Amino acid sequence: MRDARKLIDAIEKWMSEIISASGAGGAVVGLSGGIDSAVAAALLKGALGTERVITVYMPCHSIPLDGEHARLTAEALGLKMLTVDLSETYDVYRRTIGRVMEPSALAGANIKPRLRMITVYSIAQTLGYLVCGTGNKDELTVGYFTKYGDGGSDFMPLADLTKAEVRAIARETGVPPPVIEKPPSAGLWEGQTDEQEMGLSYEVLDAYVSGQTIDEKSRREIERRKRISEHKRKMPPTALSTQFERFQACFAECGSLNFL
Repeated sequence: MRDARKLIDAIEKWMSEIISASGAGGAVVGLSGGIDSAVAAALLKGALGTERVITVYMPCHSIPLDGEHARLTAEALGLKMLTVDLSETYDVYRRTIGRVMEPSALAGANIKPRLRMITVYSIAQTLGYLVCGTGNKDELTVGYFTKYGDGGSDFMPLADLTKAEVRAIARETGVPPPVIEKPPSAGLWEGQTDEQEMGLSYEVLDAYVSGQTIDEKSRREIERRKRISEHKRKMPPTALSTQFERFQACFAECGSLNFL
């Protein structure tokens, strides 16, 4: 694992340069009550100071502990936190789309991060700020994020960090211990945890993305997830582009196109 202090210095410098080059006044980050968003907020504070960072807690039928941990994080870091309760918005949307088609369980759960994406971008655009992403390398590798939901951001400071590195940075930057120690969860439904849903531990994912040898079953599952989630990590294909020409070449060679 890389040195946490060196990572902090490098990422904060990079974030400062990103904001400066964009001409934005600052950055907005959604606080979930979990470690990834807390570390993103802590790094933003180090890069920009407290006056140019807005954190937003967006409960959506969330458990009270998430809100307590979001507030605890903002207070510990000395950052302003806005609270936008999306529970009623979610209910209205579910009723509205339900008149046409009832979403599947996962599609329904993914409405929540997509509503949060709309919210942070509304605030960021109003203020002339950028939106900071919170995904780490493990989750991005296997596609464990919602397309155009929590995957929607202007820059991603944790994208090259393993979960172990995120935890190490959390300890160095003043993230409260209860936030560091809680089981990671996307908060899609009560009792949900990341590792249970993925069927993979962060320890195994850390090892894989670090180039270490892992058991064959886990390796196959990670690479399967990488393959089927590739569309999440790329812009949509466009007609008459070089990318489309590559698809045509593949079709000519393989006789089929597999977009997943």
